[in-house]
Amino acid sequence: MVDFYTEATMTDPQNKPTSQQPPSAELGADVANLRKSYERAALGESDSLADPLAQFGHWLQEAISAQVPEPNAMTLATVGHDLRPSTRVVLVKGFDARGIVWYTNYESRKGQQLSGNPWAALQFHWVELERVVRIEGRVEKVSAEESDAYFNSRPLDSRIGAWASPQSRVIAHRGELVAQAARYGAQFLLQPPRPPHWGGYRLQADRWEFWQGRPSRLHDRLSYRLQADGAWLRERLAP
Repeated sequence: MVDFYTEATMTDPQNKPTSQQPPSAELGADVANLRKSYERAALGESDSLADPLAQFGHWLQEAISAQVPEPNAMTLATVGHDLRPSTRVVLVKGFDARGIVWYTNYESRKGQQLSGNPWAALQFHWVELERVVRIEGRVEKVSAEESDAYFNSRPLDSRIGAWASPQSRVIAHRGELVAQAARYGAQFLLQPPRPPHWGGYRLQADRWEFWQGRPSRLHDRLSYRLQADGAWLRERLAP
């Protein structure tokens, strides 16, 4: 939690201490007073589907129909060997009974963390619908054929960018990226192959949670846990 100080001691041109309210204090007060009442919808057991994947598909389609900005954007959380968690936003590119799929650079920070710890979590936050979906499970790489098919469907600039960007590594300046893009563009022209360090991941979910905002902070939370027999146990969680 960030502490916002109400006073700060400063020095005037004659080296006399003065007291002045820092801008962060006013900002902190404004942030503390930000509130919203969630009243758009409810989520009851009778309203939800028994299969969490089907429930997710239903909610995702509603987010798309509502023209929510980037409804396919999700936060991906991973943990490295040093036990430090990290998050970033990626785009879901497919989902079915096998899991949730996205594509990225295998040599990025997330790729390195997943190689050492294949457990991860995803979160969708559709603010306009007052909904959150959380997904947990084990991650594996998709097949080379799947990665090739998706890579070849991408715009040309994006395919060149996959070669040009050493994702998560320190670079001297943006010009370095531009120069690399020009280099690979000239090398591959209109047919860049998929880089060996780029491809898809699939999260095989064993836990889901669907959150619907409700008034008075008495939100609806439905949890699904995969059982040993392959069935899903649906439970209500306290908000």
